[in-house]
Amino acid sequence: MSFNPAQPEAPPSYVDQLTIETPEQTSLDFTVAGIGSRFLALALDTLIQIAVGIVVGIAGMITLGATAAFASSSGMWAAAIFILFYFLLYFGYFALFEIIWNGQTPGKRVVGIRVVKDSGRPLTPAESIGRNLMRIVDYLPALYAIGIVSAILTKENKRLGDLVAGSLVVREASLASLKPVWQTDQPQAQVATSSYGAANLAPQEFALIESFLTRRSELDYDIRLRMADQIFFRLKPKLTLPADASLSAEAILEALAYERRTATGYGS
Repeated sequence: MSFNPAQPEAPPSYVDQLTIETPEQTSLDFTVAGIGSRFLALALDTLIQIAVGIVVGIAGMITLGATAAFASSSGMWAAAIFILFYFLLYFGYFALFEIIWNGQTPGKRVVGIRVVKDSGRPLTPAESIGRNLMRIVDYLPALYAIGIVSAILTKENKRLGDLVAGSLVVREASLASLKPVWQTDQPQAQVATSSYGAANLAPQEFALIESFLTRRSELDYDIRLRMADQIFFRLKPKLTLPADASLSAEAILEALAYERRTATGYGS
């Protein structure tokens, strides 16, 4: 008689996965950064801020002492300058790095996390500034108490700054392996009922179309429109377009890809 012990169940996964459906019919999968990794990044950034603040403070005191600038008027101006500097050091530090490093500060870069919009796109400079000004409220009454409570109560671990800016913090690894998949099972009605001559195109031309449709969400709007127009005009001599066609170049590329997928049996 033999005894076969049951296989132990796999431990539950505590990694929060988020799937975003974009207007461009693209599915983006992210791994949401946990509270622990966010505060580790914050601790590293805070150490950098403290180090910079100490160095600047010592240098300022030495400079003021050397120039005997302790007269009442000079002292007031010096105090105002120091207050402004430390305000910018604390709040401007995060906004500046997130703008120039596309959602990362030195601490976030070390930990491997990044700030993005809820749509998966980068934040604008104005959104980064607004997000980080909310640290004034998130910090209250001390040690980011409000921010911690907000992160615990929200699904994507969002502090108030994230709620205001419409942002979330994701793990960099999920962005590095991000492969948007173009959804072709729900085309526009006009596209689904029209034929644009997809059978006239070569495999290399379909590869070009699919490559553009897969990567278009990464492109700036103007570049995206220009690329769609260039691909369309390159293929236009081979297409059978209705005389009253009012679709954009990008929509026609979608139609061609859908027509091809349906014809080959993997569009559904």
